Amino acid sequence: MGLIDSWLDLRDRCLTSDRFQRFAAQFPLTRPIVRKRQSELFDVVSGFVYSQILLTCIELDVFAHIGRGISLEALAAQIGLGEDETRRLCEGAASLRLLQKRKGLFRLGDLGAALVANPGAIAMVRHHPHLYRDLADPIAFLKNGRGETNLSRFWAYARSADPAGSDGDQVRIYSELMATSQDMVSAEVLAAFDFRPFKNLLDVGGGHGAFISAVAKRNSHLNVQLFDLPAVADQAKAALKAAGLTGRSQVHSGSFFDDALPKGADLISLVRIIHDHDDAPCMAILKAVFDALEEGGTLIVCEPMSTGGHAARISEAYFNFYLYAMGSGTPRSLDQLQHMLQITGFTELNHVTTRYPFITSIVSAKKPSPKV
Repeated sequence: MGLIDSWLDLRDRCLTSDRFQRFAAQFPLTRPIVRKRQSELFDVVSGFVYSQILLTCIELDVFAHIGRGISLEALAAQIGLGEDETRRLCEGAASLRLLQKRKGLFRLGDLGAALVANPGAIAMVRHHPHLYRDLADPIAFLKNGRGETNLSRFWAYARSADPAGSDGDQVRIYSELMATSQDMVSAEVLAAFDFRPFKNLLDVGGGHGAFISAVAKRNSHLNVQLFDLPAVADQAKAALKAAGLTGRSQVHSGSFFDDALPKGADLISLVRIIHDHDDAPCMAILKAVFDALEEGGTLIVCEPMSTGGHAARISEAYFNFYLYAMGSGTPRSLDQLQHMLQITGFTELNHVTTRYPFITSIVSAKKPSPKV
């Protein structure tokens, strides 16, 4: 046993001792630490209530009624709740900085204002009741293993045994949510990654084309391609045409498990694709990308990863359970993902820093050029 393990054993004995807890709560130097830890622990206990306050505000369009300030009585009439219930909701939302009370009126808080400006985040919150229902009995959820869940039914397209046979209605909800939330990811990638050295981008599993549309609009020299299932590809063509990108874009349909990817791209992107799949399917996807990519070309993998700090909690707590409920995929650390890329044959692996790694991190890798 090393020094760190010995220290951790001593810490655990102290923290689980009633006598030590009483001393630490009274001693002036340790009292602030005890209070902070107690507050943090209670935040974990209260987290579900916090999320339900947020969901209620969104479903009742509270933020839309706020304007530059609204009285409790007027808001209650707008959202159809009693004044006491509205007061409890607003006070809870204000404590979470979703709202702010000033001069007897409720207005947006700083987090509420940020949320209103982010339709992708709102779309994510709206679909979370599927996950909440699955986690109502978390022990049964874990004991039952990966099976059909509320969330997996919501993402029926993503987990279909025969996704290529999915029709337009089956994939519509999935693709719309992905396209809306994709704006956040696109903004992070565009802020962090330089597309100027490349000529032809292929986005694999590109959905409605939200990502390549954002990239193409900021990089007029770049030709863009999209590969996805037939039902999605048909909708992507219409979306890219509406974006005025018909002359600079191509859409290919197929399954990356069964069909070869189109060749000729010097840059391929996998945006929130790898973490949606388990290891064996991921290796198949990476192999297909490697085969399609030009020699000397670059792959970028863009998705939330466990990079330490606050992003680690989002990845290892939230996404771990979310992807388990979805029925496929797992969050991976940078080391795990880079190891998979190396096994596939990629070299020159690089972690590209983003502003908000909990939205997306980026790993770039190159397909080696032939030796002369």
